[in-house]
Amino acid sequence: MKIFDVEETLAQMTLEEKAQMCSGRDFWCTQDIERLGIPKVMMCDGPNGLRKQEGEADHLGINASIETVCYPTASAMASSFDADILRELGENLGEECQAENVAMLLGPGVNMKRSPLCGRNFEYFSEDPYLAGKLASAYIQGLQSKGVAACVKHFACNDQESFRLSGSSNLDERALHETYLPAFEMSVNEGKTRSIMNAYNAINGTFCAENKELLTEILRDDWGYQGFVVTDWGAVKDRVDGILAGCDLEMPGATEGKTESIVKAVESGRLPQEKLNQAVRNVLTFVHDALSQRQEGTVFDRKAALEKAAEMEAECAILLKNKDRILPLRRETKVAFIGEYAQEPRYQGSGSSHINVKHAISALEYVCGRNVTFAKGYESRKTQVDAALQEEAIQAAREADTAVIFAGLPDSFETEGADRETMSMPENQNALIAAVCAVQPNTVVVLHGGAPMEMPWLPIVKGVLLMYLGGAGVGKATAELLYGEKNPSGKLAETWPVKVSDNPSWLNFPGENGIVEYREGIFIGYRYYDKKEMAVNFSFGHGLSYTDFAYSDLTFDKTSVVDPETLTVSCKVRNTGKRAGKEAVQLYVGIPGSRVRRPIRELKAFAKVSLEAGEEKTVSFTLDRRAFAYYEPKIHDWFVENTDAVIEIGSSSRDIRLKASIPVTSDQTLPLRYTRYSTIADLLLTKKGTALFNQMFRRPKSEEELKAQAESDAAMGDGAEKMREKMMMEMPLNAFYSYGMMTEEQMLGLVESLNQE
Repeated sequence: MKIFDVEETLAQMTLEEKAQMCSGRDFWCTQDIERLGIPKVMMCDGPNGLRKQEGEADHLGINASIETVCYPTASAMASSFDADILRELGENLGEECQAENVAMLLGPGVNMKRSPLCGRNFEYFSEDPYLAGKLASAYIQGLQSKGVAACVKHFACNDQESFRLSGSSNLDERALHETYLPAFEMSVNEGKTRSIMNAYNAINGTFCAENKELLTEILRDDWGYQGFVVTDWGAVKDRVDGILAGCDLEMPGATEGKTESIVKAVESGRLPQEKLNQAVRNVLTFVHDALSQRQEGTVFDRKAALEKAAEMEAECAILLKNKDRILPLRRETKVAFIGEYAQEPRYQGSGSSHINVKHAISALEYVCGRNVTFAKGYESRKTQVDAALQEEAIQAAREADTAVIFAGLPDSFETEGADRETMSMPENQNALIAAVCAVQPNTVVVLHGGAPMEMPWLPIVKGVLLMYLGGAGVGKATAELLYGEKNPSGKLAETWPVKVSDNPSWLNFPGENGIVEYREGIFIGYRYYDKKEMAVNFSFGHGLSYTDFAYSDLTFDKTSVVDPETLTVSCKVRNTGKRAGKEAVQLYVGIPGSRVRRPIRELKAFAKVSLEAGEEKTVSFTLDRRAFAYYEPKIHDWFVENTDAVIEIGSSSRDIRLKASIPVTSDQTLPLRYTRYSTIADLLLTKKGTALFNQMFRRPKSEEELKAQAESDAAMGDGAEKMREKMMMEMPLNAFYSYGMMTEEQMLGLVESLNQE
């Protein structure tokens, strides 16, 4: 098939054809123009499995789609802390898309887990932007290596389902750039995503589909994005404003009046022809690239893919608790599997990512023939206790050596389109766990669900294995982990708080009258819990293994960092146990001497290390300037301070094994207009001010000055030195005049000289 030339085709298009090209042909396809040789290409949902609908289409999964393979959802995949697995997932999905002639997959989702109550959290990676961005980039690279475009979503601040079609996420500039944009930025600059989907919601009152600051100034001007922007399905409020802002393609298509509105806007001068041309050029480039990378004849092996899905889930599951090493189970142990999810596992979320799966193997099915009994225990579609089912489960637990309860969140508790009402599990499941523990001290809970849950029974169970929503192979992976055929190596990509009201967004979620204020700023997830020194059930990065790991020998490749140099950090990790295992080594950076509020620590690197029993490996990380910087609204950019950085290596954000400091120096200065009310500390924000500060306060003092200072300190008592230093740094420049150190004219002259270039 001959593929059209983008620029030649654009030059031949009529105004009406250009306007048509800015909307889809139908629900899933781009516009085709036969006379110019432009065919349609198809886009499909499914970040964790292809959801290709045949016949009448819908966006929320009401109508049937083809039977395919369901992989673990993003909440599970992120727990792997393994970019290689995400890249492999992308490759598998890319091959299936090629086999089904799908040009673009709508994913991954990289929105932040601001609250555990977001109904779509199962489809997002993490509360941490660095982790989300790195994993998303690997997924994108894998998918696009097969010639299929990724579509990173939802740009941006689509962090709840309530009011998502019409609400506004209101937040400060620093929180936006430090927390809610970095995963998108990495997806652009590292993942090289070919498409970005804008969100339904507004940011600070301007809808994302018509937000020029977001779609042009940040995405294209600052990040250099070259791909195209597509709306979330039905997100457009004003199509012409969208094109002016940088939104190229509206979906779904066939919307009456949209083409005409674009034509009229060009004819009236409201929409410049070149702005329209650029939007059309971006869409044509996407179609051209899809055709040029089409791999006819691709055959996808779904049976092998299902095996791969189970292997991936085994890498993602997290062993949260393992008291007395109750796990792994021995084959000869008499075990009672209790709970409906042992027989019919919940393995995916509801909504537009819902995959049509012929059969999902259960843990009960996989262990058939072993010394395992089964009791249903509860009805997953109900919340009230069924006395008969619970009594049957209690009896099964009594007769067993160990009880394994399969529990978690039903479909109705978390779904696209609605936020969770509570972080609690259903009443019947909590009651079942308590009742079983009363008769069987050796009880393990296997959890299914896409987000954190409150765990009132945590102190009385011996083991907890978290599967999240593990895809169609979840039953096989669960059994392999329970019986030690595989060694757990997942780590939490989000904090599990004790109760929902502990969450920093609690008082401002989901907002009022469609307006949600992000008043916690940059302090979401572990950044908040660690700063508050708050108890949590399980910390970010937590995850146990059937073996143990020792850390040692933290080293740097230099004694100080001069911005914009990189820093290489290395350490050794040894498997001190008796079996092979994998450890996700996490590197955190803190800037305790910062002049602005910053988290105690922030994840800036990680690596999954595979070690045989007794084996030791050296792990190295390279940190660039962003690892030390914060976003400074005064310059609308990233800023590196002159201070010490604390480098921590840990097994979680609360399990730090190695720690050391290193000086960081930078020539960056903040644009500052000094006044008589600027403080002494403000002098250190500019080169000229720093020179003056050093001249006035860091010069050697005479014996007379030292003696006078000592006498003054003695007169004021203990703590005088600390008080003097604090007061001095917070003192305004006007104090030079107030305390008679200068005349007012001299003080004002000093201020003027500080402001001169």
